[in-house]
Amino acid sequence: MAIFLTEDDVKKIINMDMTLKSLDDGLSISNDGQMVNSPRSRLLLPNGFFNFMSAAVPSINMMGHKSYGVVRGHIPKFYIQLFSIETGELLAIIEASELGRIRTGASSGIATKYLSNNDSTSVGIIGTGYQSGPQLEAICKVRQISKIKVFSRNIEKREKFASKMRKILNIDIEPMDSPQKCIEDVDIVVTITTSRDPVVKGEWIRPGVHINAAGANHWMRRELDYEAIKKSNHIIVDDVEQAKIECGDLIYPVERGSIRWQQVYNLSDVVNGNYSGRLSKEDITLFESQGLAVQDILVGTEIYNLAKSTGVGKEI
Repeated sequence: MAIFLTEDDVKKIINMDMTLKSLDDGLSISNDGQMVNSPRSRLLLPNGFFNFMSAAVPSINMMGHKSYGVVRGHIPKFYIQLFSIETGELLAIIEASELGRIRTGASSGIATKYLSNNDSTSVGIIGTGYQSGPQLEAICKVRQISKIKVFSRNIEKREKFASKMRKILNIDIEPMDSPQKCIEDVDIVVTITTSRDPVVKGEWIRPGVHINAAGANHWMRRELDYEAIKKSNHIIVDDVEQAKIECGDLIYPVERGSIRWQQVYNLSDVVNGNYSGRLSKEDITLFESQGLAVQDILVGTEIYNLAKSTGVGKEI
């Protein structure tokens, strides 16, 4: 019998530590030749889009999909359905807004763990929306961060975000009045916006920086300009095939001939040690995050197992 997990149920179970471990462990087995990820498809509606993405992970006997509607005037609601590979039966339906928020942050955390310099201590984050907090939380789990700078166009929002995260992380967080000041002299840069135009210029980026570009998951969005992409010595994505469809930061430079897709590697290649990702302290590393169904299935499975063992959720 399947179980239904609400957002409140998920919040009782999920945390950043378990999500980081789930993704780290999952990415380490993702080249077993059996794990399958189907990129997000977007069905055009008169008033928005219906989004669907699916994956199968035989090593944990799980397959499933995430689906959600983006309709003008309404807040999107995300749902994950998990199925047994062994029997094909439905095991769980999970409300997945909080799951996706934490998982997106954890993806940047894994990238930061493997791509940034070990002695990184400072972060500059552009964007203070719903997804921004877990980005900082994940990075602080994998690096000894002592200073954070934050920028968003809305003064009130960036002040409020800085105050909130200062209490959560117990770290000095300084609101900045420009994106350039936000990323100057930091070790790790995070962009988590919905901007259609670049918010980071290559001329602002210094050697040795690691960049997590986590907002541009649509071909019409860009967070980094051409120079920032060209300056990156190592370009990593969560999945190259999905990036070819929806990573605006990379699609346009490829079309212009600034880079080639052959220069872009999967994060799993780095986690598995098949690609180094960083050869020197001066290298600039870039992680472009679109979000994968396989990541949602990995984290969703962990939540499902914990829910079953603790009696959380409702049988349906």
